[in-house]
Amino acid sequence: PIEQKSDQLKRAKNHAKWLMSKYKNVEFIEKDLTKTYLDFKSLFEPRYQIPLALANSKSRLRMVVLYQIAGSSSGLVVGTGNKVEDFGVGFFTKYGDGGVDISPIADLTKSEVRELAKKLGIAPEIISARPTDGLWTDDRSDEDQIGASYGELEWAMDFLLGSRSAANITDRQKKVIEIYNKFNSSNKHKMVPIPVFRK
Repeated sequence: PIEQKSDQLKRAKNHAKWLMSKYKNVEFIEKDLTKTYLDFKSLFEPRYQIPLALANSKSRLRMVVLYQIAGSSSGLVVGTGNKVEDFGVGFFTKYGDGGVDISPIADLTKSEVRELAKKLGIAPEIISARPTDGLWTDDRSDEDQIGASYGELEWAMDFLLGSRSAANITDRQKKVIEIYNKFNSSNKHKMVPIPVFRK
């Protein structure tokens, strides 16, 4: 946690307890990074304290800790990004939550992830929680930041891939396509390999 909302932390702890009750090899480690983050933030004068850059720094600090734990236990860092989030609109932090070793659900839509979660017996409070990156001190969700729900973005992705009919598109669907294209374009640098300059 870094300046985390109590309900988000509670859901994480409840899920960890459930996992530990089912699997012997699960360990719960909590490292509150709030002080580390505030110390990091204090290194910079106000002109370098842009809110989005600071929010992304939270994600990157978390990733440093995850890699420290993984590197100290011969482990891998597992990604939680789904198909629309990571490869549709690129809604993740480069070298933060996007920096992982494996991405087991990256080819699943958010809807498919929810269905899988139900089949696995994941707590309904997690399945029904509003998706959030947890990087802001207010209660903004991914939808608040993007301007469309994951269900709408899934529709747009299917439409743009030619899987949906162009007949009878509503004004809202046109707006969602616009949102999808804007995020996909501006976040392309996160979704393609790092450019290599050839000699």
